[in-house]
Amino acid sequence: MSELVIFGNKELAEVAHFYFSRDTERKVRAFTVDDEYADQDSFLGLPVIPFSELTRHYPPEQFDLFVAVGYTKINQVRKDKYLQCKTLGYKLPTYISSRAIWWTDNIPGDNCFILESVVVQPFVRIGNNVTIWSASHVGHHALIKDHTFVTSHVVIGGGAVIGEQSFIGINATVRDHISLGDRCIVGAGASVMENAAEDALYIEHATKCATRSSTAVRL
Repeated sequence: MSELVIFGNKELAEVAHFYFSRDTERKVRAFTVDDEYADQDSFLGLPVIPFSELTRHYPPEQFDLFVAVGYTKINQVRKDKYLQCKTLGYKLPTYISSRAIWWTDNIPGDNCFILESVVVQPFVRIGNNVTIWSASHVGHHALIKDHTFVTSHVVIGGGAVIGEQSFIGINATVRDHISLGDRCIVGAGASVMENAAEDALYIEHATKCATRSSTAVRL
């Protein structure tokens, strides 16, 4: 049984703890956060260690580390912490849900987090430090580059290329055989039908709230 420390002490760390504890043979032993955020001694009944003290209490020779950080600053925060942990010598395991549909023979990079009902078709390649949330579809021959965050119910068409540090929102669509540059943001419900340069932003307009009250509608 592998021993694991999770970086983080918020919702995403709690979710990572849930999946690693219930769907792998790994045992979570502790959490760690940057020193300025170490304002609690425990989380989920486990110790919280200031990051500056991590190697002393949980050395990389004995423990693996998973970075449970979201997409803040277009994934830059998670990227920086991932690289810092690699420099310290930690192995960063990837989690693939036992309930994902996984057809590619290509092994994803480290510190990936791929949840239930995700469909990954043949010949897909997935880089390091990539999150793919529940029920998303990654079409054949697609490439998702490092440090990207894909949310729920996203469709990425076959042969599409998603650049590093990109973010794709809920129910978004990326058409087949197009490329997104690095650090692109595709908002919830948006559709991308052509190649996108670096730092491109696609936003779907949200449905406006009706002027009538919901109490006036018969369902």
